[in-house]
Amino acid sequence: MTDPISPEPIIEPDLPIVDSHQHLWFRPASAIAHVGSEENFTARLLAPAFRKHARYLFDEYLADISSGHNVRASVYVEASSMYRASGPVELQSLGEVEFANGMGAIAAAGVFTDIQICAAIVSSVDLRLGDGARAILERHMQAGGERYRGIRGQAVIWDADPIVLGPSFSGVPQLLLDDTFRQGFRHLAPLGLSYDAWQTEYQLPELVDLARAFPDTQIVVNHAGGLFGVGPYEGRVEDRFAAWRGNMHALAACPNVAVKLGGLGMPMNALPWTRKMPAASEELARDWRPYFETCIEAFGADRCMFESNFPVDAGAGSYAVIWNAFKRIASGASAEEKDALFAGTAARIYRIKL
Repeated sequence: MTDPISPEPIIEPDLPIVDSHQHLWFRPASAIAHVGSEENFTARLLAPAFRKHARYLFDEYLADISSGHNVRASVYVEASSMYRASGPVELQSLGEVEFANGMGAIAAAGVFTDIQICAAIVSSVDLRLGDGARAILERHMQAGGERYRGIRGQAVIWDADPIVLGPSFSGVPQLLLDDTFRQGFRHLAPLGLSYDAWQTEYQLPELVDLARAFPDTQIVVNHAGGLFGVGPYEGRVEDRFAAWRGNMHALAACPNVAVKLGGLGMPMNALPWTRKMPAASEELARDWRPYFETCIEAFGADRCMFESNFPVDAGAGSYAVIWNAFKRIASGASAEEKDALFAGTAARIYRIKL
């Protein structure tokens, strides 16, 4: 549990919310020690959050979403959690789908909550298998049942300087442009599956190319495009913002692309709030507003959805505070726009019945 009681009053407590991006996991001490020992900027920044939230399972998430906001459902997104310990490597990620589907079943029983936790599931499949990925995707669909919606690709996040990301991400350069990756990618739309896109902001041109090449595949950009501001990217906020904005407008021109508004609580974004951890919702709203307003302007409310990215973003503030920040940013929106931003867009794209 991150912080079940917020000192802030809840803004618009009756506004329905679909949390479009959440994780559940248990990180053994050995795994946390491994991340913390990596000599790169990202691992050093994320290690404290992993230590603090080493256990974040059904009970911890339920406590957070019960802290005052009207959360009605959530989308589970892969986090390399509960992989099978044996069997073929390409099938080990099935364990995460089975786990998330089980958490959804617990919620659906109505014993602990009436909130649809893990109402939709986004898993991880290695599309570098090419056409061989289809059989893996079908196994994931079987394991996830009626909750399964799509994937987030493996080995996408990459930087030429190993000191930036390190071995935890195991990225491959220009993977989104790779022919074999695209052979696997082309099976998503025929199976009715979407693609959650997480990459760094300087990889966005590759995502634009991918979105244009596959106009029938629903793509959901995670974390407002993947802002990154450490190492060689530190101190370049204005230059980074201009390039990011141009790439997001290029993505918005693709009707098959939507975007999640969140993920800016991760410390590697290097936004001003990191000077004070955790921050108040007013501070978060001030620092996040330019990015989220740019996305809403480019995509429209019907292709934007707020996400908690919990527990990864918990360093920024409690669950209640982060959603207060979102509501402050959207305070000038119409009732219809708020319905879309906080619940409607996510419910439509991830096919969640509220």
